[in-house]
Amino acid sequence: MAKYLVIVESPAKVKTIKKFLGSNYEVAASNGHVRDLPKSSLGIDIEHDYEPKYITIRGKGDILAHLRKEVRKAEKIYLATDPDREGEAISWHLYHALKLEDKKVYRITFNEITKNAVRESLKNAREINMDLVDAQQARRALDRMVGYRISPLLWAKIKRGLSAGRVQSVALRIICDREEEINAFVPEEYWTLDAVLRPEGEKKPILARYYGTGKTKEAISDSRRAQEIMDALQGADFTVTEVKKGERIKKAPLPFTTSTLQQEASKELNFSTQKTMRLAQQLYEGVDIQGEGTVGLITYLRTDSTRVSEEAQAAASAYVKAHFGPQYEAGEGDAKKSPQRIQDAHEAIRPTDLEKSPAALKEQLPRDLFRLYQLIWKRFLASRMSPARYETTAVKIQAADSVFALSVSSRTFDGFMSVYVSQEDKEEENVLTGRLEKGSRLSFVSFEPKQHFTQPPAHYTEASLVRALEELGIGRPSTYAPTITTILARRYVTKENKNLYVTELGEVVNNMMKEAFPSIVDVNFTANLEALLDGVEEGTVKWKTIVSNFYPDLDEAVKQAEKDLEHVTIADEVSDVACELCGRQMVIKYGPHGRFLACPGFPECRNTKPYYEKIGVACPKCGKDVVMKKTRKGRVYYGCIDNPDCDFMVWQRPTDKKCPKCGNLLLVKGNKLVCSNEQCGYHVLT
Repeated sequence: MAKYLVIVESPAKVKTIKKFLGSNYEVAASNGHVRDLPKSSLGIDIEHDYEPKYITIRGKGDILAHLRKEVRKAEKIYLATDPDREGEAISWHLYHALKLEDKKVYRITFNEITKNAVRESLKNAREINMDLVDAQQARRALDRMVGYRISPLLWAKIKRGLSAGRVQSVALRIICDREEEINAFVPEEYWTLDAVLRPEGEKKPILARYYGTGKTKEAISDSRRAQEIMDALQGADFTVTEVKKGERIKKAPLPFTTSTLQQEASKELNFSTQKTMRLAQQLYEGVDIQGEGTVGLITYLRTDSTRVSEEAQAAASAYVKAHFGPQYEAGEGDAKKSPQRIQDAHEAIRPTDLEKSPAALKEQLPRDLFRLYQLIWKRFLASRMSPARYETTAVKIQAADSVFALSVSSRTFDGFMSVYVSQEDKEEENVLTGRLEKGSRLSFVSFEPKQHFTQPPAHYTEASLVRALEELGIGRPSTYAPTITTILARRYVTKENKNLYVTELGEVVNNMMKEAFPSIVDVNFTANLEALLDGVEEGTVKWKTIVSNFYPDLDEAVKQAEKDLEHVTIADEVSDVACELCGRQMVIKYGPHGRFLACPGFPECRNTKPYYEKIGVACPKCGKDVVMKKTRKGRVYYGCIDNPDCDFMVWQRPTDKKCPKCGNLLLVKGNKLVCSNEQCGYHVLT
């Protein structure tokens, strides 16, 4: 019989950890949180020192009963929930829910689910860290106060189903502020003037840009000034007056934190923050590997630290030397420091074993899981490698009183870029084919004047919003993905081609929050609150002090807003579908499962029907609209709106283009257009 019980959060970890510990250990899962504040009320006793009222989460009774049975059989209990504030709080809740006061109870944490890490954690067992628990209790209490006091106000003043949140409302404000910047932006005209010149004895011309006169750089504001410069240089000689050689070093990137992983996965793989975290969780908890069983492939995924353990650094150095050569190994001076304002509780996100290369696992991992693992593996390996080196050449060319300049760089040593090249690194190299020396004369070919306009700030994407939240100190690694998911689900923001756009509803909610609760949506106030929560974790601030200072101001603001704020009506979007019962144009409503059509004549007419998004393609069988649909499990497919009378259906998005070989519809599949007739086999890159 097992003497020791290890309790983890996720059932996916049970099998992996059990095989590391042997027959003396039983491993069971709590399936996440077991206690929380009640859904039906605020759950915080304002009159009695802000004491939270925790209850067992509905549906967790059977799990707790099973755990209690295992607890009775065990001599020692090890609480092995995740290594962060939330994990510490779950261990504390388990301690009380399972009544472990008379048992030998230990808290263990591991940053990766490997045999060495799990066994080492048992040697370093400790007590529950109440500072971490209290930091989580404070966050939960603050979030509950904001959500439960302000959300009903939004229901009363705008419409039901809305929500406010301590971090979510600030994220919405950041997006709204950017939208206002874009709308207020006035573009300014400017010009560039390039001279196309040919060095002596060279066939390929070079491009030099107008710099100014003498040492002063001049901006060309309009076409008249560009024409003046070109007229003044008619017949002028172009002579090289300066050639400067130099070397530029591009340092290896830092290994991933939660934030940088979400940003890079969005840019490189087109993953949403939510998808990235879901896949990373799978890689952390364990994936079935042939011959080895379930193996955790990456370290813990919620971290804002770039620190790497000495063992992992040594393993990476050995791997680089063995597979690339000693010249690719990072020197001691190549390491970058972690940014400030981090908890540094655990390591950066990295592979648990570099020998498990993406190439070795490609056949065993689903496509998206493989792509994310490959990104993490390459980024970590690159972070332990030497910098890339470039030879730079800066050239100045004199023509009458004007100076033209060009700068070129060519990579002389690839370093870390032999493994990892991000989108920012994919820069065009402007390489000189011939040699330019001081005094060289260049033949004039032509001028290339170009008109430009200054551009407004870019709309936020999920990646750039995560970066902004991190830089401003708002939220923590575990909150970025849920925050973005919430503002999208509430329809405050919509996503098109990666960009986030504020909806009318989002603008109304943001304006109301700014008017009634300026501190809640104030970036600095929220960042300072995060710093106070860090203080609780460090043991320098009492958690109830934060809560007791926060609530009275919130309570007063809510009461004032109930009196002052006016009701705002947002009209439903009218569809092009007529109600077959009463003839009115149906409107688009939003329910728990997404959009649906409803008759605006409610309650006299209660007609509703599914809403399908038209994609602008006619059904090849009957000519009616093809619409996007979802299976019961949420998988997207495309079918005829006249189903079941017409049975046209495909998994890939159809286009309005026809196959040149057989005339069938072409479908979008990745970066290709493929024929819907599989036997035809026609495909073309987009």
